[in-house]
Parts: sequence; C-alpha cells; structure tokens
Amino acid sequence: MAPRAYWKGTLKLSLVSCPVVLYPATTAAEKTRFHMINRETGNRLKQQMIDAETGDVVESDQKGRGYELRKGKYVEIEPEELEAVQIESNHTIDIESFVPSDEIDQRYLNHPYYIAPDGKAAVDAFAVIRDAMKDQDRVALAKIVLTNREHIIAIEPLGKGLLGTTLRFPYELRDEDQFFDDIKSPKITKDMVELAGHILQTKASHFDPSKFKDDYENALKALVKRKASGKTIELPEPEEKPSNVVSLMDALKQSLKGRGGKKTAAKSHARRASGRTRAAKKTHRSTARQRKAS
Repeated sequence: MAPRAYWKGTLKLSLVSCPVVLYPATTAAEKTRFHMINRETGNRLKQQMIDAETGDVVESDQKGRGYELRKGKYVEIEPEELEAVQIESNHTIDIESFVPSDEIDQRYLNHPYYIAPDGKAAVDAFAVIRDAMKDQDRVALAKIVLTNREHIIAIEPLGKGLLGTTLRFPYELRDEDQFFDDIKSPKITKDMVELAGHILQTKASHFDPSKFKDDYENALKALVKRKASGKTIELPEPEEKPSNVVSLMDALKQSLKGRGGKKTAAKSHARRASGRTRAAKKTHRSTARQRKAS
C-alpha cells in the first residue's frame, strides 16, 4: 500500500491534463537517530529559545522572524507580510518545455518524487504524456509550488510512472572556478595515464546500488543493540596511518599488480606470520636439543 500523498494536483501538457499525486522518492525512516537525554534521569531533553544578549528564555508569543542587515542589526518581518509575497499554489504542474536529459547539469538535481495518476479516470491521459516522453527521449520542465515556494521540476518516465526531480536555482550553486582555479597543471607522462587507465579497466563495473553498504549505519545499529542488551562495548585500537607514497609511478604499478596494494599487504602479513612460525619452531628445536643433551 502506497503511503499518503505528499501533493495532489494536475499535470498539464497543453490542453491534455490529468490528476496526479506526488510521493517522496526517498526516506530517512530507517536511519538511526539519537535524542538528547538527561544522563542523570534518562529523560529526553527539550530545547528552548534563548535571547543571545540577555540569556532569557523567549516564549512562543515573543518569537518573530528577522533578516540580518548587518552584524547584530535585524529588520523584523511580520507573518502577514510573508503571506503577502508567498506564491499561492494552483496545484498544477504545467509543462513548459522539453529538453534532452544529458543537458541537465547533475548539480541542479535536488529532491526526487514519484508521480502517479490520481484515480482510474486519469490513467489514459497520464499514459499518453508518459509514452510521448519515452518516444522523444526528453525530460519535461515545469513549475510546481511546494511548501509555499515555487520550484522547477524535471519530469521523466520511470517504469509505469514518472519521476519528478526538483531543480536548484542558479543562485544556489557555487561557481566551480573559485575551487578549481588554483589547481596546477603538472606534466604527467603518457605512461602514467596509460597505467591509470589499466587500473580503471580492472575495476570496470555497472551501476548497482544494491551493492551499496552503509557500514556506519550498520555499526550504529549493532552498537545500539549490544548496548541495549547490557553487553560491554570494546573500543577498537586506532589504525596506523599508511605512509605517504613517494613515487607516483611506483604507486600506479603497485596498484595494477596488487589491486591497490591489498595483495602486497596480504603477502607481507603472510611473510611475517611465516617468520614468526619458523622462529617458534627453531626455538622449540633448540630447547629440545638442550633437554636431550642434559
């Protein structure tokens, strides 16, 4: 059974329209979350709003919204003033244009939603819009109002339904030049690039999110379960930091031979273990000879 719809309205393509519903495509319900508690009583803590200057607790009827003009200077905005500029939703997704999917910069992608027809009467029109988009291999761009804010939403076919992804506005993206301009352009030999290419080939695969493992989340769940059952928590010893590789070419060659040095590390570990075994046997034989001689 599908969860409760996040948004209901109409999807329009020129004069063709159909009722649709939106569902969030992502969820954080399975993530481990913690609450702040009182260590002495075990009770959950509540947060209070404190005046930054006086330190007094601010009651709900004293709270307001303010925009900081300069350090410590705010202009107060009244609730009715905010309501005056809010965009009223007409509950319509009006498709304005269609663009090739590869033209959408992935940095603009924000929140994904599943779009489904709302009721049996909407299925035919919904299927027409969906299948036309499949044939043209294009992504629809439209406007939608969610939580009193207008968003641009990119819509594309997904299975029997549609996937709508809200897009960020240009002012929400940072210019990459301020981060990349200082990156130097060193002289890299062709051999190094070819070696790196071979390493890439050994790791070639296909995108399969079912293989993604959230090790930290799994560790959190195990920690909580162990703690709740009254078992002691053993803290691991800090791992030794690997030494910096001096030669880039040597690192590339080692990565290609040992897939990132794992085989080399395993061999090194095996040699150490073998050395310890031989030393133990040698000591045992020496002790035995001494006993025999005595």
